[in-house]
Amino acid sequence: MGLAKFFNITDRNYLDNLSLAGTIGLHMVSSVAVGVALGYGLDFWLETYPWCSGIFMLIGIAAGFKNVYVDAKKLAARQEQENKGKGDAQE
Repeated sequence: MGLAKFFNITDRNYLDNLSLAGTIGLHMVSSVAVGVALGYGLDFWLETYPWCSGIFMLIGIAAGFKNVYVDAKKLAARQEQENKGKGDAQE
């Protein structure tokens, strides 16, 4: 039994928006983790610890914020489109 059936949610757009909102935090954490891992690997290879780790951590943070911004814009556009569709249906 899926969660939608368990909570008796029949609105597909609601679930799509909820899933998009749930991935926002995941994108932030994963981009920082990838940046630090790449930086640590380069530090190990080039013996420059902690320079590459720090630089790539900052790049990962910037990429995470960019991903959050893009996802938030998508979510806002979906919500605006839904609200516009509901307004047209009521008229």
